[in-house]
This record gives sequence, structure tokens and C-alpha cells, in this order.
Amino acid sequence: MGLIQIRDFQKSFGTKKVHQGVSFDVRKGECLGLIGGSGTGKSVLLRSMIGLERPDAGEVIFDGIPVHELTERQLIDVRKRMAYAFQGGALFDSMTVFDNLAYPLREHTQMTEIEISKKIKAQLAEFGLQGNEEVYPGNLSGGMQKRVGLARSIILGPEVILYDEPTAGLDPFNTRKIQDMVLRLKSTGVTAVLVTHDMPFAFAVCDRIAMLMNGRIRASGTVDEIEQQDSNLIGKFAQGEMI
Repeated sequence: MGLIQIRDFQKSFGTKKVHQGVSFDVRKGECLGLIGGSGTGKSVLLRSMIGLERPDAGEVIFDGIPVHELTERQLIDVRKRMAYAFQGGALFDSMTVFDNLAYPLREHTQMTEIEISKKIKAQLAEFGLQGNEEVYPGNLSGGMQKRVGLARSIILGPEVILYDEPTAGLDPFNTRKIQDMVLRLKSTGVTAVLVTHDMPFAFAVCDRIAMLMNGRIRASGTVDEIEQQDSNLIGKFAQGEMI
């Protein structure tokens, strides 16, 4: 049984039925890659895990908790345990890097300002961002903004990290930086779900990969299983073949 369970997830937007009964599990301590073409609703599934989207039917269960049934107030405790790394970083433009990272600590902990300062400096150093405390997001490169966003998303020590296209639009250097960070977080035993189109990145960091197509999970397997098969949907997708 998975730490996260998606059961018969159904979701429509207007007349378009995007999810037609999606089911999969995310096991404790693993990194699951969720892939598929544009418009297949990968990010919708990711957002549903933290209560930012609600299914029309079906269930979203986290550690036995029916996330899809929770009120906004009840979702607060879930969101402390699950971090969402938004595709664009989702930083507050009017706040410095320091204040962006301080925000969740000030809102959700009883830490003193001295403790917050020490925590942030250590976090920034771990992500290779030291010296940027007083910089505003608009003055950072895209790669640095993503790294700051990831640093902020995990600063409360979550059990689960939800990555939404963390390498989208990045050059090879910054892609490798993000990959190294994801692998380092994985080594701590954190559970993760990764939405991506970057297949080399997915193969490098994921334990299993599931493919969303035509409203359902159409293929899944471990990275080793996928790489050893001569012909499979995920392998064809990775090679850019028509499927």
C-alpha cells in the first residue's frame, strides 16, 4: 500500500474529460516519475495531492488521510508534510531571497529570528546560493530562481516533495544542479513525485516511472525494467516516437 494512493481519479475541465479513472500508488521513500504528453493532466494530479485541485470523482489518499475531502483549514497540516516545488519557483517578487525562505518558518514554526537566520544560511549554502540573501527574485537567473524555490519548499522538512517540471527551460549546467539536489534529497529517504518531460533527468532520479495517456495510466515500471525492454510505451516516449 502506498503512502500516496490515487484511486479512479476523474477530472474534467468544461467539456474536456482529462482524467478518466487514473489509479497509482507512491511508495514511502521512492521517487515516482509521472510522464506524458502536454495536456494530459500531470500537474493537475500533482496539485490534487496537496489539495490545490479536487477530483470530480475518485480518491486522493495521503498516509490514510482523504485529501480530497479536507477543508482548507484541515489541509494546512497536510501541506506542512508535503512540499510543492512549483515549475516557476513561485517566489514572492517583493521579498528578498531571505524573506522568501523565512516566510514558511515565520508562519508555521515558533523559531526565533536568530534561529531562522541560521536555518536559512545553512539551507542556502547547501543549495550553493550563499551570498544571495538580500537579492530579489527578479535579479536571479531562471536556474537560481528554481533552486531558491526548491530550497523554500523543503525548509520545513517535508516527508514528501512534489516536483512540477523542475528542469523546464534550464540549460545543462542548471539541470545538473537540480538533478544533484533531487538526488541528495532522495538520499535522506524523502518520498517524491516528479512531473517532467525531461526523460534523461527522470531516468537519473526516479525509482519508477508511470505514463499518463488518454486519461489513464497506460504503462509503468522501474527504471531498470524500462531500460531492459526493447519496445515499450515509456521507452518510445523517451525516444520521441509517435505512440
